[in-house]
Amino acid sequence: MAEHGGLHSMCLNKVDCHSSSSSEQESEIFTKLKVSLTEDYPQKNAEILSGQYGTNLLLIGVSLMLVIGNNGASVKEEHLLSFITTLIIVQLLWMMWYIVRRGMQSNLQAEKDVHATTSWIKGGLTLLALLSLIMDVFNIGYFVGYRSCLSAVLVVYPIIHATHTIAQVHFLWFHIKDVIKSFETFERFGVIHAVFTNLLLWCSGVMSEANHLLNHHNTRLTALGFENLTMVDMEPHCNCTISACSVFVNGLYYLYPFNIEYHIFVSVMLFVMWKNIGRTLDLQHNRKRLATKTQGLVVGPILGLAALASTIGVLVVYIIHVEESLDIRESTIAIFYYYGIVMLVLMCSAGVTGLLIYRADPMPMDTTKNPSRKLDTELLFGSSVGSWFISWCSVVAVSASRSSPSYRWTNLIYSLLSILEKYIQNLFIIESLYRQREDGEREDAEVAGPAPEIFSVTSSLSPPYNGIINQAYENPDNGCVTLENVQESGQVNGCPQKHLEVPRQVENNVEVTPSKKSQILKNIAVFLFMCNISLWILPAFGCRPQYDNGLEEETFGFTTWTTVLNFAMPITLFYRMHSVACLFEVFQRV
Repeated sequence: MAEHGGLHSMCLNKVDCHSSSSSEQESEIFTKLKVSLTEDYPQKNAEILSGQYGTNLLLIGVSLMLVIGNNGASVKEEHLLSFITTLIIVQLLWMMWYIVRRGMQSNLQAEKDVHATTSWIKGGLTLLALLSLIMDVFNIGYFVGYRSCLSAVLVVYPIIHATHTIAQVHFLWFHIKDVIKSFETFERFGVIHAVFTNLLLWCSGVMSEANHLLNHHNTRLTALGFENLTMVDMEPHCNCTISACSVFVNGLYYLYPFNIEYHIFVSVMLFVMWKNIGRTLDLQHNRKRLATKTQGLVVGPILGLAALASTIGVLVVYIIHVEESLDIRESTIAIFYYYGIVMLVLMCSAGVTGLLIYRADPMPMDTTKNPSRKLDTELLFGSSVGSWFISWCSVVAVSASRSSPSYRWTNLIYSLLSILEKYIQNLFIIESLYRQREDGEREDAEVAGPAPEIFSVTSSLSPPYNGIINQAYENPDNGCVTLENVQESGQVNGCPQKHLEVPRQVENNVEVTPSKKSQILKNIAVFLFMCNISLWILPAFGCRPQYDNGLEEETFGFTTWTTVLNFAMPITLFYRMHSVACLFEVFQRV
């Protein structure tokens, strides 16, 4: 019985031990679950959650635009503008909260990503913002002229948009480089809200410009005798009460391209800020770049200015003569294609020259983490798709079309060169951005301060020493200390110097060759910079032969081809302007 009881008591103790250990395990699991739900989960998944939130905001706005584009009576422009105005106000409240909170933490030094943007990009965005403010003034003037038959939303929206533009430019100048380390989940939602608000404003501008161009295109076709074309009445159903209404209406469509580029570039910069939230910076590579030299910049700027001047001439000729008779219209379109072929051939040649220079002097790639550079590369490739899509459609149309206008085969050559040019330019830009800088070691040396001349190349001829050795103390009988690595003539401490025969030709090669190479690369970057500005100007201000040549429209049909252009043309315009920004970065790096 006693043994029985002892065994029973031992079993009870084991049960108690087992139950206590299991309860401890359960408490540990609960604690881990609690920590993961309260800390780890939001930090790890905030990027996905905020991204889904922003994407749905954009899809709501785009769905409203599609209904308006179909002239649906249930959804009007006022509803879309009310939705966008609400998003803008929310972004203004977030930016105000962020700026005030940063001001209260002025004693803490905020981490900044120096690669997030540059002063010239912020200056360019400020210029685009000023033109957007002028557009808002024109919109207010347009409302004043037609106020008897327009909704009040059409005057509230430009006022809120102007306030948003001013506040956003201030935010970009002083906070876009911030690396946020507190309130990370909340700030992710705030930044991504700003990103997709600007994307929605970009889509709204693209839709308005596309509607204007489509109506203008239909007006041209009607004047040439085409029938059964759908015209959308965009004018209010009342008379303007001021004399400047036509100025406001015509001026708006010349300002839309700048407003469109402003919003897409702001969304890109804010996206970099969103990617930087919670990031640990590599202080070794997070340094400002030294000022770039501009010696030898002659050929690139001259050819670039010539390209820009010819672009303006082609634009003026195209806009004036494309609406005239059929023969003059064909000649005008042919002039555009001849101009485009020459431009693309020169751009391809410049890009190939730059790549050959890189092949002749291989350098390792810079693999350090840089969200801004990675995003530039992805956008460069992604935005190329729009132009490639249009070009391949043109190739198919030229091959399948039954008509044979004078510009048929020049259109084919232009389309193929456009595809090739982006291949070459993308390779040149990406390799330039990721190529390790040759002056990396010199930058470190300049930051640390100039090294004494005694540690020059010729010092390798003397035996190595660990530390500083006073040769006069070690050789008291020898009154002169010889410095064999001093290159200048004369005496040191009354002692004659011993000159070394260092081959000067080798030294000259080390200095001159990289300088000539960098000058060639800088001229290439400047030339491509100006060419991309030129190729942005033409379609941005109405020079779009894809609408006017008739080949693609005949092959794909009016509705399908218009849809393709409305989708791909804004992406093509963004590619050109984004290439401009990347090429300026290349100019600073080489």
